[in-house]
Amino acid sequence: MDITAILKAIKTAELPLPEDVGTPDLPHLDDDHPMAAAFRTFCETEQGRHFLSFMFAHSGFLWSLIRRDTGFFAEIVSNGPKTAVQATLDGLRDLTDRETGDAAVMKALRVAKRKIALAVAVADILNLWPLEDLTGALADMAEAALEQSVRHALRAWRGDTATDGYVILGMGKFGSRELNYSSDIDLIVLYDTERLNPEDPDRLRQDLVRVTRNVMRLMDERTGDGYVFRTDLRLRPDPGATPLAISVLAAETYYESLGQNWERAAMIKARPVAGDIELGEAFLTHIRPFIWRKYLDFAAIQDIHSIKRQINAHRGGATIAIDGHNIKIGRGGIREIEFFAQTQQLIWGGRQPEMRVKPTCLALEQLAANGHTEPDTVRDLTLSYGFLRRLEHRLQMVADQQTQTLPEAGPEFDAVARFMGFADPDQFRMRLRTVLETVAGHYARLFEEAPDLGGDGSLVFTGADDDPDTLETLTRMGFRDASHVAGRIRIWHTGRYRATRSTRSRQILTEIKPRLLQAFANTSDPDEAFQQFDNFLSGLPSGVQLFSLFQAYPVLLDLVSEILGSAPRLAEWLSRKPVLLDSVLSEDFFEPVTAETVSPDKDGELYTAIGLSQDYQDILDAVRRWTNDRKFRIGVHLLRGIADGDRVGPAYTALAEGGLEAVLPATQTEFREAHGDVPGSSLAVVAFGKLGGGELLPMSDLDLVFVYDTDPEVSESDGARPIGPQVYYLRLCQRFVTAITTETGEGGLYEVDTRLRPAGKAGALATQFSGFESYYRLPDGEAWTWEHMALTRARPVYGDPDLRARLSKCIRAALVQERDHDKLFADVDHMRDRIEREFSPKSAWDIKYRRGGLVDVEFIAQTLQLAHASENSGILSPNTGEALERLEKHGYLGQQTARDLRDALALWRRLQAVIRLTAPNGGFDAETAPEDQKRALARAVGLTDFSDLAGPIEDAAKAVHGHYRDLIGSRAEAGRAALKKTEGDGAS
Repeated sequence: MDITAILKAIKTAELPLPEDVGTPDLPHLDDDHPMAAAFRTFCETEQGRHFLSFMFAHSGFLWSLIRRDTGFFAEIVSNGPKTAVQATLDGLRDLTDRETGDAAVMKALRVAKRKIALAVAVADILNLWPLEDLTGALADMAEAALEQSVRHALRAWRGDTATDGYVILGMGKFGSRELNYSSDIDLIVLYDTERLNPEDPDRLRQDLVRVTRNVMRLMDERTGDGYVFRTDLRLRPDPGATPLAISVLAAETYYESLGQNWERAAMIKARPVAGDIELGEAFLTHIRPFIWRKYLDFAAIQDIHSIKRQINAHRGGATIAIDGHNIKIGRGGIREIEFFAQTQQLIWGGRQPEMRVKPTCLALEQLAANGHTEPDTVRDLTLSYGFLRRLEHRLQMVADQQTQTLPEAGPEFDAVARFMGFADPDQFRMRLRTVLETVAGHYARLFEEAPDLGGDGSLVFTGADDDPDTLETLTRMGFRDASHVAGRIRIWHTGRYRATRSTRSRQILTEIKPRLLQAFANTSDPDEAFQQFDNFLSGLPSGVQLFSLFQAYPVLLDLVSEILGSAPRLAEWLSRKPVLLDSVLSEDFFEPVTAETVSPDKDGELYTAIGLSQDYQDILDAVRRWTNDRKFRIGVHLLRGIADGDRVGPAYTALAEGGLEAVLPATQTEFREAHGDVPGSSLAVVAFGKLGGGELLPMSDLDLVFVYDTDPEVSESDGARPIGPQVYYLRLCQRFVTAITTETGEGGLYEVDTRLRPAGKAGALATQFSGFESYYRLPDGEAWTWEHMALTRARPVYGDPDLRARLSKCIRAALVQERDHDKLFADVDHMRDRIEREFSPKSAWDIKYRRGGLVDVEFIAQTLQLAHASENSGILSPNTGEALERLEKHGYLGQQTARDLRDALALWRRLQAVIRLTAPNGGFDAETAPEDQKRALARAVGLTDFSDLAGPIEDAAKAVHGHYRDLIGSRAEAGRAALKKTEGDGAS
């Protein structure tokens, strides 16, 4: 091609100029320059001047290149761009043989890139080359530059330019030789440890990461001469967790076990572009079964469908807005054409090798040739692809920026239209709209039977980059940090979590992802709910079963989101045992929970599991599993407002007693194998606190006291290793506590508190009956007043029936003793003051310790029972609410007072139950609490608005505190005065 052909091409090309274009100052070449005459000839022609004016008007970048290297521009117009490109590439072949310094190599590469950019632009604007030659020339430049950069970096590392054992794969448009004008180049860097044969493999990995960094620096660092290509290494396996250069073996293992379908699609275009080409070809041959599956894989097709449905979020309803449209990822854009080809290549390429081609248009041709797509469709898409790619080039030529977004309506948009050869911007709009609508129509019919997953926005999580539309969708859904959410979801698909390592789990996850994100968006804090789910997912041993459950029953997603966002303890159980969700699907899961429904049936699930257990530990795990399943059910009822915190006490208590009745005999049996029994002795367990009162709430611990009785004539047990009775029961009870509290894979049962035993921490863990009896006997017993108060809630719950009966009688006898009322009331009030000092309430929401809170209600019930049981034992009950009713019935509480106390007790229990479920540390701060927790608290007391809750709380606390002052405080003050007077009289 000569200058005449170039001028003819300019004359026939559509190169409209704006009306107000000025005449540019033409570049100049000195007369002694070999291309001076040719350039003058070009500039003297009307076509030459018109072309220069066109470049000046539409691309500041190209005009700067012409002025910077006018001689090379003259070569282009004199000999044609193909000759200029080839000469430039030939000049790079031996660059590293000629140059050894970084600066010289970097300068040569950048100067060459500028020349290629200018030559390709001329060929493109004048329609001298087909699209594949334009993009191919850019790919050739990238290849040549990478090869020289690799050789230079390897020489800096080991002293020579040999590339054995180190290869760079070109991915995406680089691999298929379809680079756009200002494209990044996507790369994967591999090395073969066997070929390199290092003494220290770890050192080799570190060295090759440094080599790779050096290669990337040579390519994309900006200097005064510009840059060569921006590089991107994020298409390598799991880029967040792997080094920049990875071993061939590691890459093969990844793709064979964790490779995703989008990575299969990416590998369609992969080819070795620099370094050890033979190594790269061998690697691609090895993973060919991963890319090209021999048989139609319907699970893979389902995954491909789901990816397509995520990308195609606007199908059907959205309009194509030309102004500001992104011609790559927008509707009807380049990505849709590429995806049209690649997805079908994945499906058919395993059985039809002719489908295994890299360029998009060639893949489209093969689809038609093999009968998978109508020829008219292929023709439409091929023509549209060419138009959109050339438009993409024009957008990038303006300022050498990697952009695919059209300007909004105005002068800039009109300039783009002219740059594309349209003097009338409206004609350009019409042509572009036709192209985009054509592509969108064909794309919409691809997999048209598949339902849309995207909802009202784009949710694309394939590849290595954040998708801008996806970030916009996530933000619109209510996520504050959309980029973080998108990044974590991409990590899910790398298989870094055990739950997502199987192909099937990732396929199902892709299907349910939009519904899952919507469930998070429905919570008060979507980011927190998502983060909790991410934590939950990271701890799961597997994912297929759970994801399948979500897929089949989407309603579970809302429940799981609510649990993860609002109830940390339930979330902990769920992460430990996702199969708990199976029980949610049972018909009776949301039926009311009572003591009867949770008590174990000797022929039921718990004892069947115990009967099938192989050993003691199996029995304990069976009990833990059975108990925690039911704790989860009651907790969900509380969270959802199905159960009342004031009324779940009997159910939680029955559950705990059922667990104890299964664990303790199994522990005794295990203990007997070594130590036998103590003949003539017996053991019983006494429940205190909320267990004794039948008032357990979520996360309540168990207050237990162990009491035994022995035959004084028996000195030791009768087992293989005999021990004395006191040691025997001490060790047995230690085993009890361990069995109840130890955490395993099934969780633990309960925390146990044994400090209410006689003498507290100073006393033996197991107390002999006679010691227990004498401890509470007045006036000589050692029990403090607060211990007598605790005894009001004591109740034998397990053990020898005769001993339990004797203990019940003993407890009742201790409670009905006559007491010094002055001392009683003074001691109780003193203890209340001490509690306030030691557990000073931090806010009005400290409903246990605040004045008028739960402690005050319990103190009133316990104190009045101790004060009056000697005259009327009918008032005794370990349950606080029942005790208040009995005190009212027998005239020790007025009707209004009793009602106030019972109402407050119910309020405090309801709130406490929800707070324990929803607050990780059991506390509540109204200023920082999430809205879900506030809603749960309001719902627990029958309100719809959390702000309406403050009034009832303050009213209840005020009423209780007033009753406390009247019933205990005033009598304590009188008691202290009486005691002081008595002491004074005694002293005198």
